[in-house]
Amino acid sequence: MIKKVNGLSNIYPVWNRLEEHYQEIKGKNLRQLFTENSQRSKDMAIEEMDIYFDYSKNRVTSETIGLLLKLAQEADLPKHIEAMFQGEKVNFTENRAALHTALRMPKGSSLLVEGEDVTTKIHQELEKMADFVEEIRDGSWRGFTGKPIRNVINIGIGGSDLGPRMAHEALRFYSARNINFAFISNVDGTDFSETVQGLDPAETLFIISSKTFTTTETMTNGCTARDWLLERLKDENAISRHFVAVSTNQTKVEDFGIAPENMFVFWDWVGGRYSLCSAIGLSTMIAIGPDNFYSLLEGFHQVDEHFRHTPLEKNIPVLMGLLSIWYNNFFNCQTAAILPYEQYLKLFPAYLQQLTMESNGKNVDREGRAVTYQTGPVYWGEVGTNGQHSFYQLIHQGTKMIPCDFIAFLEPLYNIIPHHELLLSNVFAQAEALAFGKTAEELKEEGISKKLIPFQTMPGNNPSNLILLDKLTPANLGKLVALYEHSVFTQGVIWRINPFDQWGVELGKKLASKIVQELRNPHSSDLQHDSSTAQLIRCYWNRKK
Repeated sequence: MIKKVNGLSNIYPVWNRLEEHYQEIKGKNLRQLFTENSQRSKDMAIEEMDIYFDYSKNRVTSETIGLLLKLAQEADLPKHIEAMFQGEKVNFTENRAALHTALRMPKGSSLLVEGEDVTTKIHQELEKMADFVEEIRDGSWRGFTGKPIRNVINIGIGGSDLGPRMAHEALRFYSARNINFAFISNVDGTDFSETVQGLDPAETLFIISSKTFTTTETMTNGCTARDWLLERLKDENAISRHFVAVSTNQTKVEDFGIAPENMFVFWDWVGGRYSLCSAIGLSTMIAIGPDNFYSLLEGFHQVDEHFRHTPLEKNIPVLMGLLSIWYNNFFNCQTAAILPYEQYLKLFPAYLQQLTMESNGKNVDREGRAVTYQTGPVYWGEVGTNGQHSFYQLIHQGTKMIPCDFIAFLEPLYNIIPHHELLLSNVFAQAEALAFGKTAEELKEEGISKKLIPFQTMPGNNPSNLILLDKLTPANLGKLVALYEHSVFTQGVIWRINPFDQWGVELGKKLASKIVQELRNPHSSDLQHDSSTAQLIRCYWNRKK
C-alpha cells in the first residue's frame, strides 16, 4: 500500500506563506502590477549568454519571486544541482547518475565518476563520430556497390528520435543539402514504407539508435530495413556499409549483423530524452558537420555553467522552473504553451513534450509515497504565426489560464527583412495582448458599438515569458534546450520526484508483447484480459482479411 504525503506544506515552511500570498495576489491584474512598478520591465528581465529573458508579464510581484526563491532554498535546490553535476546517482530508482551535462563538457575537462574520468570516454566517442561523419560528407565512405551515401535514415523512438529529428529540423539552414535526411520511429508500417519510397538502397545509410537494442518499435523497423536492403542488394556483406548502430549493447548490435567498429556508444547514465549531445546525435552531426555540432555542445555547456554557478535570483532556468510551480500548484493551471516564432523550430514543442512530461509526469515522491499535489503540466504548442490562427483565440478569450513561453530571434536566417519585422511584431504584440487585453472602456472610446463590446473585450492578465536570442545558430539551439532541461530538473526537485525515470512507459510495452502473440495466433479460448480487451482481440480475429 503506497502511503500518501500530506502535500508540500508539511515539507516546506514557506509553502503556507505562498498559499496566503496567492490569495492576496490572485485578483490583481498585470495592468495594476505594471502601474505599481514603473521599473518592472527592467527588474524582471535577465540578460545572460546573449539570452534576453523577460518574465515581467507574469502574475507575480517581487514578493512572489522572493517566496519562490525561498522555496528553492528550502528544497536544497543548489545541493541537488551540484549532486547532478558531480555524477551522484540522482536517478535513484534506477541507481544511476544523470550525466547528460558531462556530454557537453569541453575537451580537457575532467569528471571522475566511480574513479573513472567520463569526459575522456565522451571525447573519444565524439572524435570517432567526427571521423565517420567526414567520410560520409566528403563521399569517401561508399556503399556496398561503390556509390556515395545520399540518404541517411535514423531509426529510433522517443529520445532516440525526437532529439535528432528536432535538431535536424531546427538546424536545417546549416545542413548538408546533398544528403537527404529522414527519421523512422512509428511501428506503423506506413512510416517505414513512405520514408524509403523511391530511395536507392545502394545510397542509403541506416542509423539504428537504441540504448538497449531491444526496443520493440526500433528493432522491428530495423529488421524491416535490413530485409528491405538485402532483398535489393542480395548480399549479407552489404550490411557493413549501410548500417551503423548507436547503443550501449554490443552483443545485441553484433547479433543484428552490425560490426563493432560500426557501433557508436553512449552510457547508461544518459537518459533517452537527454541524449541529443551523445552519439544519438550522429545524424545531426552528419547533417551540420562536426564544427557546428561542437558549437551546439558549447551552447548547452554555457547554460549548464549558468545553471550551476549563477545565484538563484539571476538563474534563468531556475526562475522558469519556479514560475511553472507557481502556475501549476497555486493557480492550478493544467497546461503550458510553447510558442516559438521561428519556422525551423516547428518540432520544438513536440520535443519539449517528451522532455517535460516524461520527466515530471509522476505521482510518487522520492520516498515512494503517493503525492497529493499536482506535478507536471501538459506541454503543447505551435510555431507563430500559425498558432495565432488556430488556438490563440482560446488563450485570449477562453475560460482557461494558459501560461505561455514565447521564443523569438532578433535576426533572421534569410535576409527577407519585411517578413522578419512582421514576425517580430506579431510575437511582441501577442505577448502584449495576452497580458493587457482590451477593456470595454477602451473599445467604447474607439467607437465600437455597444452591442459588440462584450464580444471584443479581451480580459488580458494571461501570463507569459519571452525568450529572445540573437539568431538561430547551433550554439543558441543548445542554450534553448538546456534552459528547459534545467527548468524541468528544478521542478522535479521541488516536487520531490525523480525526473530521470519513466516507469509508466513500461506497462503498456509488456501488455503489447503479450497481445501481439494472441493477435497472431487466433486459437486461444482463454484470453487473460478484461472483457473489453478480450472482445477487441476477438473482433480482430473475426474481421481481419
